[in-house]
Amino acid sequence: MENQTIESRSVYSPEECMRRVAEAISRQDLDALTDCFEPDYDSEFPAHPERAFRGHAAMRRNWSEIFGAVPDIETTIRTCIASGETVWVEWEWKGTRADGLPFLNRGVTIQGVPHGKIAWARLYIEPVQTGGPSVGDLVGPRSEGGKNR
Repeated sequence: MENQTIESRSVYSPEECMRRVAEAISRQDLDALTDCFEPDYDSEFPAHPERAFRGHAAMRRNWSEIFGAVPDIETTIRTCIASGETVWVEWEWKGTRADGLPFLNRGVTIQGVPHGKIAWARLYIEPVQTGGPSVGDLVGPRSEGGKNR
């Protein structure tokens, strides 16, 4: 068993599973990506509830659209921390969109990986915004005491 490669195993640690996800995305290998998820995978976007979906078919449709829209997508895991069957990952997804514009998304996902495949996930990934408002602009003007009005 010691000589067995990670790719030939059927059960992966949460960290290994996330590495496999990153590699499959960067290769745009939809079958390898699908193999990282349970068939009834439950995906939730807490900041965008209307984006939630369940199952392989919806996951494959979403990633097919992403691969078509960003043909050179590259994925980087900036941080990956597991606690039991739950894994937190800080991602960077970058590339060039099919229309020539840059693509850069960053954020965190929290996944449940009970048997070596992702059973559920909560995604907090957003496009990187440049030239937008500062934190001060978003929270409003300050009063004389330094507190927000």
